[in-house]
Amino acid sequence: MKLLRSMLQKEDKPVRSYEEFWAWFQKNERAFYQVVKNEGNLERDFFDKLSPKLADLKDGFFFLTGMYDDNTAELVLTADGTVRNFVFVEELVDAAPQIGNWRITAHKPAMPSEDFGINMQGYTFSAETLHFYPNLNPNYPDEIDITIVYDDFNEENKAAITNGVYIFLDNYLGELESATIIDNIVIAAKVEVQEELIPIAKLQAYLGWRQKEFVEKYEGVRHDTENDNHSMLEAELESGNTLLAVINTDLLEWDGKASHPWIMTVEIPYDGESNNGMPDDEIYKLLNEVEDEILAKLKDVDGYLNIGRQTADSMREIYFACKDFRKPSKVMHNIQMKYADQIEISFDLYKDKYWMSFNRFMN
Repeated sequence: MKLLRSMLQKEDKPVRSYEEFWAWFQKNERAFYQVVKNEGNLERDFFDKLSPKLADLKDGFFFLTGMYDDNTAELVLTADGTVRNFVFVEELVDAAPQIGNWRITAHKPAMPSEDFGINMQGYTFSAETLHFYPNLNPNYPDEIDITIVYDDFNEENKAAITNGVYIFLDNYLGELESATIIDNIVIAAKVEVQEELIPIAKLQAYLGWRQKEFVEKYEGVRHDTENDNHSMLEAELESGNTLLAVINTDLLEWDGKASHPWIMTVEIPYDGESNNGMPDDEIYKLLNEVEDEILAKLKDVDGYLNIGRQTADSMREIYFACKDFRKPSKVMHNIQMKYADQIEISFDLYKDKYWMSFNRFMN
């Protein structure tokens, strides 16, 4: 019995690195391969074993599997559209060794065939039912804003069609492109549209052209914040608590905002109940320590602009505009781990080319 317990404990030992994960996978890959190839009990014999090992590394890993060809099983690792986790999926896949009869893929791949389609809840999403046209706004020329037209879209089926369109795009364009290139999507019925409709099969080419144009326009654009002006803003909330914000006002007037299209918001809650929502001296010192560490790792010269911070109602928020989303994701994950025993830190990353999130700080 002691020997059995020892073996089980050894088998259940958590993996703590990408290398340990892939070493574990290699030990089990033949059994996993047979389950996938022979269409066995995937849930019991593969998924239930894989999920906890991925969770050992980090939350936010998802996966798909199937046969890539007659002799090759494919494991697709995905963040399920959560941008702040994309870099970790890519790192895990990059660390994978060559494993016979296996193809390891980062992000759900594109399926740009004109014959591609999906059926959901009785609706078909394909080249026959979907078209698009671009929404061009001279005030926001760099926004990639499109309307997807579904023939039978109406108020009754709005939820089902919307869900189906997003899943179609995720698979047709690929997870990475779908989540990072398109800025805004509107869905409309064919009878409501007067614009010239473009076949959905041409969407990938259109997005590629717009993205190439955008990258070329803003490549190398940087902003030096050293001599920027900052404003201290103070307001009284409905609760009677005070709101304090320090904002880089020169940045908010900058005409190159779209060059840093990724907004990162860091949230750090604290107990300010006895101090009108404000931190006490000890917490204030810790909040500033965390903020200083973020600033030291995300510098303006590298494409990470600190827009400012807001403190109110037991919450410190810190704002950045970024050239990309990968490095900020890594930096913030490491800082979360470092301070996990002292304070809770969360963050979000999303696309906002014109920084409309900060209009509330503008005059």
